[in-house]
Amino acid sequence: MPAHRTAPALVPRPTEATVRPGHFTLDRSTALHVGAGAEPAADLLGSLLAPATGLSLGPSPDGQFALVLDAGLGGLGGLGEEGYGLTIDPHGVLLRAAHLTGLLRGIQTIRQLLPPQALSATPQRGTRWLLPCVDITDVPRHPWRGAMLDVARHFQPVSFLRRYVDLLALHKINVFHLHLTDDQGWRLPVAAFPKLTEIGGHRAASPQGPAGSDTYDGVPHGGAYTRAELAGLVRYAAARGVTVMPEIEMPGHVRAALAAYPSLGNHPERTLDVWTRWGVCDTVLGVHDEVLDFCRTVLDEVMDVFPSPYLHIGGEECPTTEWTHSPAARERAAAEGLPNPEALHGWFLGKIGDFLVRHGRRPVCWAETGAELPPDFTVMTWRDPAHTLTAARRGHPVVSAYHRATYLDYAQSDAPHEPPAQPGPVVDLRSVHAHAPVPEDADAQAAGRVLGTQAQLWTEFVTTPAHIEYLTYPRLCALADRGWSGATGWADFRSRLDEHTARLDALGVHHHP
Repeated sequence: MPAHRTAPALVPRPTEATVRPGHFTLDRSTALHVGAGAEPAADLLGSLLAPATGLSLGPSPDGQFALVLDAGLGGLGGLGEEGYGLTIDPHGVLLRAAHLTGLLRGIQTIRQLLPPQALSATPQRGTRWLLPCVDITDVPRHPWRGAMLDVARHFQPVSFLRRYVDLLALHKINVFHLHLTDDQGWRLPVAAFPKLTEIGGHRAASPQGPAGSDTYDGVPHGGAYTRAELAGLVRYAAARGVTVMPEIEMPGHVRAALAAYPSLGNHPERTLDVWTRWGVCDTVLGVHDEVLDFCRTVLDEVMDVFPSPYLHIGGEECPTTEWTHSPAARERAAAEGLPNPEALHGWFLGKIGDFLVRHGRRPVCWAETGAELPPDFTVMTWRDPAHTLTAARRGHPVVSAYHRATYLDYAQSDAPHEPPAQPGPVVDLRSVHAHAPVPEDADAQAAGRVLGTQAQLWTEFVTTPAHIEYLTYPRLCALADRGWSGATGWADFRSRLDEHTARLDALGVHHHP
């Protein structure tokens, strides 16, 4: 670390950090003093450092490396749920937090303070494991710092999802939004509806070439997770302080479900395939009682597997043409006192939202146009930055996901060598870093309802783990910095990122140059 630096080159940047002379050496004599309740943090620290360092870091009452929980640190103006304090001097390390999650965040900071080789998955002999002497007090600016990965368009193995979680945790991203169902695939097992994965989990082919292409690869694509795999992923993420929030799309983006169970549609007699195109499909769920019962059954299983307080039900891009032409849908609209079949969209979301709220969960929905949503919904605003303020002023908790700053499936440069991407303007590193989750003209009350921000990676044009990582990093570093640290100067961020790239390299991340 350069001698002139007054703060460590960490991503995201800590709230307060001062580097002092000297260092603490981790070696075979280093032991952990583990306070009551801090055992999971000690386990994580040991498991993360052992592959590269070979150090056991066993527990000892006299350990020089202390992990301590102190509930008194979490009060008003204190460290809160995720904050931590870290003191390193030549004779010891003290990591303190009010909650276990804070210790987990501090452990990721310790990993970044060590030489980059400490992040390697293989033994790194001959490296001295030096921690610089620092005083750090660190509290996140926003409570929601998320990353969404679409595994419905292109299925990814659960082993990669675990690696994805590891990288999120390194950057103090705390929500892994897992997009499990869409028109092109259903990846979630539901015991009462086995055809959802048996039929809905497989499509005959995928489009090739740029957006709008009518050329297909002729290669079947499919996959689904087992309940045990998803439950294991939830536990794995929780041990790293990351919550897995599932998304089950409804009432649109459901072609795969309708291919499995045609009776859920507006034309029960019709046989559909799992969609092999990209874009917005006009086949949507019907609004008869069987459909509502189906959705509740699916969500019962989802709640059983995913303890996340938030559950995402999609809600966006739902064409209402089928409802307009369906006698059954028109009758439902009239019976519910709705002005027209189009209003069934809000009615449907309200029914599902009420079900989730009764079960102690918080429904989340995309805000496509800023139109009204049921009041209990947490809103993800993606189409227009103005929708963030509109939703916050109406009383919704809001996650800012503006597509021109957080959608990582857009190209990150206009260079000819860039891989295929969603059509649209470039979303470069600086665009992500510059995105302010809270609108400038928000009053204090509205600003307080903005939970934070989130990156999205839709996978129509993204097929492999290496491609996912290439699109994600380093742009997710910029979003993590903004979400945790608030506004930071571009030059400051780039300086820290230059050093951080060595950590990504040690982890074998296929990042953009």
